Amino acid sequence: MLRALWNKIKESAMSVIPLTLIVLLLGFTPLVSFTLQESVAFLIAAAALILGMALFSLGADMAMTPMGEQVGSGLSKSQNLWLLLFACLLLGAFVTIAEPDVSVLAAQISGMIDNRVLIFAVGGGVGIFLVLAVLRIVVKIRLSMVLLYFYLVLFALAALVVINGGADFLTVAFDAGGVTTGPITVPFIMALGVGVAVTLGGKNADENSFGLVALCSIGPILAVLILGLAAKGTPVYTPADYSLESHLGTEFGKTILRVAREVGISLGMIVLFFLILQIVFLRLPRRKLYQMAIGIGYTFAGLVIFLSAATIGFMPIGYQIGAQLAANNSKLLPIFGFLLGLVVVFAEPAIHVLNRQVEGITNGGVGKRSMLVALSIGVGISIGLSMLRILLGFNILYYLVPGFLISLGLSFFVPRLYTAIAFDSGGVASGPLTSTFILPFAIGAGVALNGVENVMSDAFGIVAMVAMTPLITIQVLGFRAIIAKRMREKRAMKKILAADDEQIINFM
Repeated sequence: MLRALWNKIKESAMSVIPLTLIVLLLGFTPLVSFTLQESVAFLIAAAALILGMALFSLGADMAMTPMGEQVGSGLSKSQNLWLLLFACLLLGAFVTIAEPDVSVLAAQISGMIDNRVLIFAVGGGVGIFLVLAVLRIVVKIRLSMVLLYFYLVLFALAALVVINGGADFLTVAFDAGGVTTGPITVPFIMALGVGVAVTLGGKNADENSFGLVALCSIGPILAVLILGLAAKGTPVYTPADYSLESHLGTEFGKTILRVAREVGISLGMIVLFFLILQIVFLRLPRRKLYQMAIGIGYTFAGLVIFLSAATIGFMPIGYQIGAQLAANNSKLLPIFGFLLGLVVVFAEPAIHVLNRQVEGITNGGVGKRSMLVALSIGVGISIGLSMLRILLGFNILYYLVPGFLISLGLSFFVPRLYTAIAFDSGGVASGPLTSTFILPFAIGAGVALNGVENVMSDAFGIVAMVAMTPLITIQVLGFRAIIAKRMREKRAMKKILAADDEQIINFM
């Protein structure tokens, strides 16, 4: 166990150190300056991030992934479709309602939508679309066709919201789709998909193992857009206190307790759900349950440490970098946004869970390194483009509409497996560090350039961008694989045709 934890710590360190170095190097330039207290707090938070990420990763391997697979396969083997769908509806809704990232987003928005209404709408959207995702596997419909249909509906609703004068709802809605797939829900839902696909997926079980996260990301967007049509007025950004002193003073203990409570509730929902199914029909051996219990403990400790460190140490620094860069040399924002995006994705805890699942299901056909490179480039581009949008001040739909059209268009030319992986990757990439570091970075830049009153239209939407660009880069990876395969086949055929007739053995 200690050796496994040490391996996870080394893996986590390799993921967090690049982001830490870029932030520290920025502090040595005239563009950004940190106090000694901020630098020390950031370094301690980075160390805590490494430990938290390692514990979470170990816990996901021991508990979250096996639990999800057992629930998915167990419900599928029960031969009761209604039970499977009802369980998915409850699971998707309640786990999302307790997801910490959703609360972070809702806490920063006030105005015409009550925070609780927003959270329950997002949870309901995830629950309904988790049901649709499982139904897709059962009736064997191609994922790209389902995605095309719902994204057309989504953009039609977005157009109605804009016509209705609620353009600021767009950024909230698309961000909601990104934050729902947080570190707690992602490992369990991905594993649930594997369990269902193995039992019901037929010959396309590998492809059907993915896609649940992709569809679950659409539900919250549609739910918030519907709220936008019904609401009168626009949501208002509630300025948060991003000073480090507010996080290190009396709020330090409160932050850790709040995070522990949120993580405990969210994990508790999954554990309670699993225990009910264990009593009813799973009946796993005690040894397996004991291992899962230890894994849940690791997951809880890891997420509390990780999210607390991100909130206390990374959120204030992210805001400071954005505000100071915008004030000192705003033209450099897209460049530094791109650089931060290249490395921040490595430190998202659920990314490594996804990569292991992809490598396992494809038997190494889609490598971890190529996945990380594609995700890194995609997230870098998304944050760079988001900074450009803050500078120029145009509507986010100018990015999202062509971006999703390209993504959906590519889905008809690349292997289905790559499409499923790509759309899941988009949801996974927009994790807790995007909410606690990149979003404050964008808010800081937006406030410095255009004031607090324009934050909703300027800064929000960056989570949606982080969730969108991997859809393109991962599918381009798949397109590259097709071209490489055809080139190998062409070279092999040329060698055969160029061979001497005497070298060909005639068995006739």
